[in-house]
Amino acid sequence: MDKRYEHKSSEPEIRKKWQEEQTYKKEQHPGQTWSIDTPPPTVSGNLHIGHIFSYTQTDIIARYKRMNGFSVFYPFGFDDNGLPTERYVEKKCKTSAHKLGRSAFIDLCLKETVEAEKQFEDLWQRMGLSVDWDACYSTISDSSRKLSQASFIDLVKKGYIYRKYEPALYCTTCRTSVAQAELDDAQKPSMFNDIVFKDEDGNDLIIGTTRPELLPSCVAVFYHPDDSRYKNLAGKQAIVPVFGHKVPLLPDDMVEIEKGTGLVMCCTFGDKTDILWFKKHNLPYKQSIGFDGKFTDQSGMLAGLKVPAARERIVEELQNNNLLIKQKPLEHSVNVHERCKKEIEFVTLAQWFLNILDYKEDFIKLADQINWYPQFMKARYIDWVKNLGWDWCLSRQRFYGIPFPVWHVEGTDKFLLPPAESLPIDPQETKFPGQVPAEFKDKKLIADTDVMDTWNTSSITPYIVYQLFAGKEVNFDDPQIGDFIPMSMRPQAHDIIRTWAFYTIIKTWMHNKKMPWHNIVISGHVLADSKEKLSKSKQHKAMSPEHLLSQYSADVIRYWTASGNLGHDVAFSENQLKIGGKLVTKIWNAFRFTKEHITNADTKELPTKFGLINEWLLHEVSITFDKYHAYFEKNEFGLALNAVESFFWHTFCDNYLELIKDQLFNPDNYDHDEIYATRWTLYQVGLRILQLYAPYLPFVTEEIYALIYNDSVGIDSIHKTKYADTQTSYSFANAAEHMQLILQVISAVRKLKTTHQLSLRQELQTLKLFGDDALLNIAKDHENLIKGATKAIEITYETSARDASELKQDGEVWHGFVVCEKQ
Repeated sequence: MDKRYEHKSSEPEIRKKWQEEQTYKKEQHPGQTWSIDTPPPTVSGNLHIGHIFSYTQTDIIARYKRMNGFSVFYPFGFDDNGLPTERYVEKKCKTSAHKLGRSAFIDLCLKETVEAEKQFEDLWQRMGLSVDWDACYSTISDSSRKLSQASFIDLVKKGYIYRKYEPALYCTTCRTSVAQAELDDAQKPSMFNDIVFKDEDGNDLIIGTTRPELLPSCVAVFYHPDDSRYKNLAGKQAIVPVFGHKVPLLPDDMVEIEKGTGLVMCCTFGDKTDILWFKKHNLPYKQSIGFDGKFTDQSGMLAGLKVPAARERIVEELQNNNLLIKQKPLEHSVNVHERCKKEIEFVTLAQWFLNILDYKEDFIKLADQINWYPQFMKARYIDWVKNLGWDWCLSRQRFYGIPFPVWHVEGTDKFLLPPAESLPIDPQETKFPGQVPAEFKDKKLIADTDVMDTWNTSSITPYIVYQLFAGKEVNFDDPQIGDFIPMSMRPQAHDIIRTWAFYTIIKTWMHNKKMPWHNIVISGHVLADSKEKLSKSKQHKAMSPEHLLSQYSADVIRYWTASGNLGHDVAFSENQLKIGGKLVTKIWNAFRFTKEHITNADTKELPTKFGLINEWLLHEVSITFDKYHAYFEKNEFGLALNAVESFFWHTFCDNYLELIKDQLFNPDNYDHDEIYATRWTLYQVGLRILQLYAPYLPFVTEEIYALIYNDSVGIDSIHKTKYADTQTSYSFANAAEHMQLILQVISAVRKLKTTHQLSLRQELQTLKLFGDDALLNIAKDHENLIKGATKAIEITYETSARDASELKQDGEVWHGFVVCEKQ
């Protein structure tokens, strides 16, 4: 072995070996299938260290499962359709969808996503992800589009999807409707304005609002029916200031009597309450804000202005006419679109919805059928479902996405769905391919122009990867789906519980009344020093994967990813990377020593007698594996790593390797069988250590395995070896107890030498041990071991009491005195 591990030359060669030998194909690992519903990263910018963090954690679990005897199906995908990809392409190519036109923009998106996916795949391979790259999908591919459209048709026929002309959440910046799950809350500064309306008799009616620019859309004024101040207004009308149109004064018990003046204006639409009143009281719809974010022509003086400018203009007009009597600054929470962080508006348009509100209790019960890791994440899912207030709006008014396979019958509310064999299909580019019913023969068919929310496709990833697993197209009624779904595991971050997890759960239930997976493993986010979540859109160049890979080995970065507690956010730590670097170096050096003493040794036969130190090591490594296995079964890979770390650094390196050096370097002082047992143990435990570290550090463990173990084990990769074949359980409780005394003596001598600034190789002329007969008899039985580790020439034993251990110098020689105590 070279003196140093050179990862820059080693890692590319190992990746090449894995690819050529197809090391991670499920067919290479017979056993029960363990399937992973891998999150397809959104093709919307460069990957950041947060992706490395969560995806590597998934890979660590996958590698463990594979070595634990499972045939791991580990596909990978790219979420490359919809709004996030559109915005990425627009920004990169400095253009816009509306400027290029639909067809040209779709072609540009397809071209750019292919290039981005190649970069993503290269980065994941450099990080050592043990993915089956032959089982790779894209959410915009023909097969995914076909499946997504088939899913839509299936749920329409089952009555879960409906179309309605309905007020909807709308982002005027992205020019599309959005779902509730795509909203974030943001604190924004604003003004509470007390505005003067008039009743028909000319009396002032004071109404407070933060959105005076919506006055042209005012369609009613409400008061509480029990508010004695306003009962006289029943059946009357109010006059809207500046714009002058009359609106009804109506009672409604949703008005809070104590809030403001007790009068509330209803505009179409300022918030969800406006929508509820609009429906309840059958009010007219007056749209002030257009789909482009500008005020419409019916808004009078505000026409053509964006919201901030319109607000300034109307406030100025109210002030000029003495209709604004008071302003009060405030900060309040508003809904913003998670993509662009701009405030959401409400507009009315015909859209497709998935009915979720009628099934909220069912969806809450479904949470109990999944194992949540960590368990507390289940509460986040339940809280989200309980607080849902909207059905899922599936429609998006964009170009790049999966079209709804629908043709509307002009002049009616009827629509036609194409036959399954015609999918995937784009209604804007194709005539209706099916048989038109006789009743519609004379009617014009109009193609639906919307595309699906990208989550509508991402939510069927279990079905998409089933196609890759089974090698055939999915029919949602196929009984064989039950052999694959529920999948084994869904790994994902906690911020998309409300989207990806929730949507996948409900869609799988609606299609097949099944759960999508048995287990869901939730990772946290990586935070910058500012405690801000990293994202693809924000530049953190020092923490970019490319930059880190230019400085550190992939194993070092992977080691850092395992340091995070499951489900918790973690701050990026360069110090943890440095610790990982020291670990890789330590492993390399430990096995350089190991190789020197086991390469030419015949260690095939089980020793007839292990001896104390080897029994102790085999006992400790067995306990370590039990902990490791128990933690991994709960997906606590960080705690499993801690168990390995403690054994490797303290038990194996600090103690065992130091204790056996005298045997290996001075074999004439020891029995042949004893030395054979030590070489055998060194070989076996070395292999076990490599196995334990392999899920975390796949490159350096593969390199060491190839140099030391490949020929003797007869398996061409450490990652094809199985724990069951190597991690034999040994129990030597007496040896472990006796070694505690031996280590106590050795540790005391080491500490004393360090205190006196002596080399650990400094010989002791004599070493006198003090203790009771039982302890001293144990020490006598293993005198050679103590001599070798302490460099004591002679050891004597004394049953009399002594206060403390110490070293004394007598001329050029040193004498040691150590008190032995029962642990």
